[in-house]
Amino acid sequence: MEYNDIKQLALLMKEMGLTSLEYSEGEASVKMERGQNPSVPAAIELKTGTVVPQTDAEGAYTVTSPMVGVFYAAPAADRQPYVSIGDRVNTGDVLCIIEAMKMMNEITADKSGVIREICVGNKQIVEYGHPLFRIHLDS
Repeated sequence: MEYNDIKQLALLMKEMGLTSLEYSEGEASVKMERGQNPSVPAAIELKTGTVVPQTDAEGAYTVTSPMVGVFYAAPAADRQPYVSIGDRVNTGDVLCIIEAMKMMNEITADKSGVIREICVGNKQIVEYGHPLFRIHLDS
């Protein structure tokens, strides 16, 4: 069996969308396999913009997730959480990390106050707009 014969078989596999092919001719035989064709992902519409601040009548502000990902309360498994209930936070303080597409994204406080509620558990998957923290705002 010649190189060109094998090349022809490979082209035939590709054209017909085959994942494996076995061919014998006399004493010569060849077996070819290839992985599945990766499917092309569908286009996704990304929502951009800022999350609208949500403050209730009691003066509590809800920090929501700006992306889909995994919530991490601490910088590492063996470290203390960034914040706990009752902690005072200032604008710009890191509250948590959201891991999205293998990127660690720090989520910061955009208002100062006291943490009243942590709305998600560590390593929980969160959606865009999912409540993360409730902060009682400074007056």
